[in-house]
Amino acid sequence: MLSSLADVLLPAVGRLTVTADTGTALTPGSIIVANHTSLADPAVVLAALRRLGAEPAVMAAAGLWRIPLLGRTLAREGHIPVHRKDRRAARCLDLAAAALGEGRMVLIYGEGGLPLRTDAAEAGPAAFRGGLARLAERTGAPVVPVGQAGARRIASGTAGKQLAGLVTAPLRRPSLHVHVGAPITLTGDRAACTAKAHDAVTAAWRTAAGRLGELTAQAR
Repeated sequence: MLSSLADVLLPAVGRLTVTADTGTALTPGSIIVANHTSLADPAVVLAALRRLGAEPAVMAAAGLWRIPLLGRTLAREGHIPVHRKDRRAARCLDLAAAALGEGRMVLIYGEGGLPLRTDAAEAGPAAFRGGLARLAERTGAPVVPVGQAGARRIASGTAGKQLAGLVTAPLRRPSLHVHVGAPITLTGDRAACTAKAHDAVTAAWRTAAGRLGELTAQAR
């Protein structure tokens, strides 16, 4: 339901296009890792993945489960709450590994949080945390890098700016692009695995941002 809802509602606030590397396959039991820039980008990524036939379980901040209607939907569909700085933090990897073992795809945000910038411009992914490497090491699952661009044009910055962005997005309908890279296998120690995944997502993001003409000289 969450993926289908994103696919239905997203056209009202933006114009989404999707590309993928040649030979890319979203196979059951894959870890999908995307860059995280905005509160709006989960909907952008889910809508894009659904168009490619994938409806992953999402690893998301546990606070979302406290929102009545959304929380019930997340629980019913088997999405995975992430408790940060909490004794339950390791539990999310157990749940993600179980989902992968059952043949579900799992969407994880390697950065583990949103950037603190208040502008709406594009920028490459921040450093990844170690959760992705631990999950890949534990399960041996292939990792599919995903880059998205344009979501910050829907919502970014302070709470007031985000609200204003959401309210005006149906009038502006900013361009959004998601690029799905070819699956990779993470090998080596956790630092090497984390760096390899970050490089792959950065490459996918560069493709997405380039499609929107938002690849700055610094990003290049």
